[in-house]
Amino acid sequence: MSDTAERMSRVDNAWLRMDNEVNLMMIVGVWLLQPALSYEALCERIAQRLLKYPRFRQKVVEDPLGALWVEDEAFDIRRHVVRERLPRKRGQSERAALQARCGELATTRLDPAQPLWQFHLIEHYEGGSAVMVRIHHCIGDGIALTSVVLSITDGGALPPRRSGAHDDDGWLSSTVIKPLTELAVKAIDLSGEGMVRSMDLVAHPQAGTRELARIGFRAATDMAALALMDDDSPTRLKGRPVGRKRVAWGEPIPLDLVKSVGKALNASVNDVLLACVAGAIGDYLREIGDDPAGKNIRAMVPVNLRPLDEAYKLGNRFGLAPLLLPIGIANPIERVYAVRARMSDLKGSYQPVMAFGVLAMAGLLNKAGQDALLNLFAKKATAVMTNVPGPAQLLKLCGSTLRQSIFWVPQSGDVAVGVSIFSYGGGVQFALITDASLCPEPQRIIDRFAPELDKLLWLTLMLPWAA
Repeated sequence: MSDTAERMSRVDNAWLRMDNEVNLMMIVGVWLLQPALSYEALCERIAQRLLKYPRFRQKVVEDPLGALWVEDEAFDIRRHVVRERLPRKRGQSERAALQARCGELATTRLDPAQPLWQFHLIEHYEGGSAVMVRIHHCIGDGIALTSVVLSITDGGALPPRRSGAHDDDGWLSSTVIKPLTELAVKAIDLSGEGMVRSMDLVAHPQAGTRELARIGFRAATDMAALALMDDDSPTRLKGRPVGRKRVAWGEPIPLDLVKSVGKALNASVNDVLLACVAGAIGDYLREIGDDPAGKNIRAMVPVNLRPLDEAYKLGNRFGLAPLLLPIGIANPIERVYAVRARMSDLKGSYQPVMAFGVLAMAGLLNKAGQDALLNLFAKKATAVMTNVPGPAQLLKLCGSTLRQSIFWVPQSGDVAVGVSIFSYGGGVQFALITDASLCPEPQRIIDRFAPELDKLLWLTLMLPWAA
């Protein structure tokens, strides 16, 4: 065993063991680039930038106490940057073929004998290239991985040399980390040094016994409160998955348009986007024969709990906030106000911190105990949904323009739906991942997002204006 082996945190260990037969804990994404990118250029850039983060050279070695991060002495970048051709069926578009391949990769396990990440390059796609990315959730959460992966783009910053330091003038901090952290904290109003200290005590084994016991008791009590949440409404999106994934995405929607609607309705951008998600899902269910009237579905929404001065560190530092999406409200404006009210109720809530504590405790249990504990979340939710704000300007990778950035959030337990919202380059990108048995055509939901926003826009224009 290497002398530099590092003990994995309890929370990261929970994510490592959360893989099951129907859901793998991988964050999967795809970048669309113009013009084409060469394999050698991608390998060189990843070696220069991504491998500066030790996690991407380390494999996971499990032991009776949990797991260790261990340097992979046989590391070969060509095992992690893979060149492949895009198979296409007769009559299948390039986008449909790429979506099918992404669905396959979302259900293909990473090799546990190697560092848990891979880039898949399709050199020729729609006149440019496509890069598919797979990273196991135990390496980091969405906020951290978005920041780190974007650092390989042209102008991206390397990690700081001093532990805990951050460069306020660096591209990565000013363009990616700071907006992500400020917006995430502002959305649920979770900040304060006390909270950060509490999370450190739960996440790391060296915490003081008395304080750890107090935090553990509080987390156990709050876990019971989470377990007593009512089940969300039964729909065709909730059931037993089979483990075959389908993915979809749409064209970006202008962010300025979303901001204008939000300003007119005295609502946040997040309120407007979530209302569009609820409307698209409700309209889809209505079309396939379900009546969503009066129904809500619960989405577990990740909330960033990472202090800004630790933004360059990997690992998982987020909680989960349960949000009821009003899929049964047909009126788009009424739906926006319902979302706004529910988001307001979550402000000041400690449920995200409770969820972080539950994940930390789960990392101490055996696999069966962890699964039983985390299924409390899965049984109460239909979807996992994340909203990540990215850079406002289009980025470049090795001189090629990154024209579209898409990713899918993983689902745990028997949850079968993942909704991802990513703002980038002046647009908002919606992406969806579903289980083939419960939603075989997620593109039918994706195609409803833009019309939902259009309805909101026209109704907003028809509202009475003050003199």
